[in-house]
Amino acid sequence: MRIHRLALMAGALASLLFAGTAHAATVSAPAFKPVLTKNPLYKAGKLGIQTCEEPPVNHGSVEEAEVYFSSVMDCLKQAWAPVVKKAGYRFSTPKLTVITRVGTKTACGKFPEGAQALYCPNNKSITFLLSPEIVEEPRNLALMQVLAHEYGHHVQQLTGIGNATETFYAGSSARALDGVRRSELQAQCLSAAFVGRVWDSLGRGDAEWDAILKSTHNFLDLSSIGVKVRSGADQTHGKDANNAYWLQRGFKSESASACNTWAAPKAKVL
Repeated sequence: MRIHRLALMAGALASLLFAGTAHAATVSAPAFKPVLTKNPLYKAGKLGIQTCEEPPVNHGSVEEAEVYFSSVMDCLKQAWAPVVKKAGYRFSTPKLTVITRVGTKTACGKFPEGAQALYCPNNKSITFLLSPEIVEEPRNLALMQVLAHEYGHHVQQLTGIGNATETFYAGSSARALDGVRRSELQAQCLSAAFVGRVWDSLGRGDAEWDAILKSTHNFLDLSSIGVKVRSGADQTHGKDANNAYWLQRGFKSESASACNTWAAPKAKVL
């Protein structure tokens, strides 16, 4: 989930509520800039590492969870830094902040209800919510994937993709939501590229990845900024089937080469 110009996004979503959701699915997709469709990132090859050593989590404390996520962040850095540089961009590491309650202030406003984590481009930071359930089992593979998803948004920001998406939030609701879905599904694909690249080192069973593919993916509650409804997955993050499609593409390719959602037909980004 990427928090970017929330007020504009809220307006787009509010407009959609009055216009109806069917309209957004039938409007033709806009022509996208080369930085989105032909970004050098897609040709930079497989991610930089194949091994990510996960620290043990024995007691489910907040401190242990923070150590675990910090370790995964180190793996993500090693994976993406050489790829971003090879693509011709400058690499920087995002800041990770772990919080324990909804509503905590971030550089992009209050942390929204319903989110597990968010990326804020204003200060290139990731905020991860550690709810009691997560503290009990922070090594759940879904949590690594969510963190990798937010890191995917950071990679988008570093490579010019993030800035290029700003126009979607100032356009019509149909145009905005199409762009938001493509951005979110690309981040899903990038997250899976990381998981797939280090998969053999994780010592996990295939059933864990299958569970990710079969999960219900993502929604965004914007009530904290005045929108009192919850946007469905097919409005902002894509349908479950398309989430699974892009996750599997990234997982198998172990690179960003399979993650060009901006050149994909509309059927794959609904």
